[in-house]
Amino acid sequence: MATNESISIFSSASLAVEYVDSLLPENPLQEPFKNAWNYMLNNYTKFQIATWGSLIVHEVLYFLFCLPGFLFQFIPYMKKYKIQKDKPETWENQWKCFKVILFNHFCIQLPLICGTYYFTEYFNIPYDWERMPRWCTLLVRCFGCAVIEDTWHYFLHRLLHHKRIYKYIHKVHHEFQAPFGMEAEYAHPLETLILGTGFFIGIVLLCDHVILLWAWVTIRLIETIDVHSGYDIPLNPLNLIPFYAGSRHHDFHHMNFIGNYASTFTWWDRIFGTDSQFTAYCEKMKKIEKKTE
Repeated sequence: MATNESISIFSSASLAVEYVDSLLPENPLQEPFKNAWNYMLNNYTKFQIATWGSLIVHEVLYFLFCLPGFLFQFIPYMKKYKIQKDKPETWENQWKCFKVILFNHFCIQLPLICGTYYFTEYFNIPYDWERMPRWCTLLVRCFGCAVIEDTWHYFLHRLLHHKRIYKYIHKVHHEFQAPFGMEAEYAHPLETLILGTGFFIGIVLLCDHVILLWAWVTIRLIETIDVHSGYDIPLNPLNLIPFYAGSRHHDFHHMNFIGNYASTFTWWDRIFGTDSQFTAYCEKMKKIEKKTE
């Protein structure tokens, strides 16, 4: 009985999404995207797409999403949105971060990316345009990946803060007390592997097309670079997502080295009370702001 009700709910939800989708105007970018996708399939092998294509997507998007935060340091108007105003970015720190990022990307992450092709072959993950999932299905699966990754990240990240192992692995990521966007993947190689596992669990469980790999990479990079940006920008569309942690939430973690262990959402920190100091800090800041008004 319960199973039938669940199926009925999902069917109704699917029909509702399809109805909303039918009301939306035709995407003018769909045809060019289709042509580009088919051109890629006709001119490159699956191995090249899964390996070098994934690497290019990751590198281009990573540094592209880091660019706004990098430029903010040169714009006086944006300084009022910086969370830790007393700790500006320095060229020395950014150059050091850049070199470590390149090492992690090409010496740690690239070997993992090379396994993408064999993963898609083993599980018969399609590449063709005809079987590409619709945007709504893709969005739901990416959300599922985010929930899985956030859960993994919370518990493993909290474990990495244990006093017996913190100085050996996670301390590297906390080298910069005031984070900046490019620092999102600045970490010890072991941490890259440990926390990065959470990224792949959702892919293994939910991937039904190679496009999900790139869509999930895109969403994950947007999120992690945003929370490490060091800036609390008004009208940030990501803050409209229910339970989204945001930059101020994670900035507090870097500032105090404790609490706020989740990567994307706030529910695990609320459930286990690891956001209590952050909550007290926010209330204190609100009182100060009221007095200065």
